[in-house]
Amino acid sequence: MSTPFPKTGKVERKWYLVDLEGKVLGRAATRVASILKGKHKAIYTPHLDTGDHIVAINAEKIKLTGKKLEQKMNFTHSGWPGGAKFTPYAELMQKKPEQVFKLAVRGMLPKNTLGRNMIKKLKIYKGDKHEQIAQKPEKLEI
Repeated sequence: MSTPFPKTGKVERKWYLVDLEGKVLGRAATRVASILKGKHKAIYTPHLDTGDHIVAINAEKIKLTGKKLEQKMNFTHSGWPGGAKFTPYAELMQKKPEQVFKLAVRGMLPKNTLGRNMIKKLKIYKGDKHEQIAQKPEKLEI
């Protein structure tokens, strides 16, 4: 008896629509990361990308609990000496709310080529309009 092994090109991928309005950042990010990995499927294999596509809308209406909005910082570095930049999440939420959610999900994916391919299946939009209407995404409650 042999175990069925999924082939990368043969995996059926679905499209899901996630509304982030009023959702807590970390809880929404864990659920989305799990779907991007494919952990909800019976064919899940840790070293293959078996996940589905996610379209996330209303990124600017996501919530951060406690004092994270003022105290949590985003760190970036240019690579040059003195090139460190710390941006508070309150400022980041005003300028690029899509990036806040993407950073949270990316941190929960594998740190290798597999994770970089998984994050490409995530589309995030500031408002409630999105461009993936042709894919007919199913609404997913988080």
